[in-house]
Amino acid sequence: MRIVIAGATGLVGSKILEVLEERNFPATEIIPAASERSAGRTVRFRGQDIKVVTMKDALESGADIALFSAGSEVSREWAPKFAEKGCRVVDNSACWRMDPGKKLVVPEINGNVLEKEDFIIANPNCSTIQMLIAVAPIHRKYGIRRIVVSTYQSVTGTGYKALDQMKAEREGRKPEKMAYNYPIDRNLIPQIDSFLDNGYTKEEMKMVNETHKILDEKIRVTATTVRVPVTGGHSESVNLELENAFELKDIYPILENTPGVIVQDKPSENIYPMPLYVFGKNEVYVGRIRRDDTVENGLNLWIVADNLRKGAATNAVQIAEKLLELGYIGK
Repeated sequence: MRIVIAGATGLVGSKILEVLEERNFPATEIIPAASERSAGRTVRFRGQDIKVVTMKDALESGADIALFSAGSEVSREWAPKFAEKGCRVVDNSACWRMDPGKKLVVPEINGNVLEKEDFIIANPNCSTIQMLIAVAPIHRKYGIRRIVVSTYQSVTGTGYKALDQMKAEREGRKPEKMAYNYPIDRNLIPQIDSFLDNGYTKEEMKMVNETHKILDEKIRVTATTVRVPVTGGHSESVNLELENAFELKDIYPILENTPGVIVQDKPSENIYPMPLYVFGKNEVYVGRIRRDDTVENGLNLWIVADNLRKGAATNAVQIAEKLLELGYIGK
């Protein structure tokens, strides 16, 4: 089985290669692809250095599946071309997420929506994925009326340019290029992506719209997304207003029995999830679980995950695994 990794030299692309190797995905050939500027470089996979090719060369490779992490413009141009050749595409950009003809998939939640006719499949936004992994089983049990979420998102969500900016600022140097409009070290920036006419950013509206598409369009969602000077992963303060009454003690086993979720919640021992300690992990960590007595059936959660893993690379690979399980790729 031939697999194209589009954007193989980027942060998410390199993480996809790691996850494929760790999960022993049955690839017979890996075809790393990137821009013409990056063609000729090498990436490491299963102990071998593999040369990066152009998207045009990757298109002619006869691949079974392509995992895209090269941005919306590349996806818009190239994903349909791969699909036309019978290659299934899992796309990590925002390009196809809200397209009514494309599935938006978190395998643990809605992997069953995948059909043989799906050749371009969208990977949700990183913040949406980790939130929904934790709240979906609660919604199934009690129903969620409203979600209020504030995010604290790692600079790794922006890419190498942001890492370089933060490193330079911490070393007292002037960054060669600015990933943000302001310094990020020792700072918080309450803007992720551009602002829309309603005063929210695109990132915030992604969480609203993707929650509706993946989980339930009736859930009211409001989000504030913030960039913070950390590299381990994204954190989220999530407030839920449930449809039905619940016992707090019953929330723990629901989360503990959810695939991909790890509960870390021992306030007496100062145990709770933190991005420094979830780095490199595929699971979503949940803690600070407590009732919100200011609203009827209110619940607070603190949710942390490595945004390059479950928020991007791991989810994409899990979609590929689901396609394999369903017999839509592979022989």
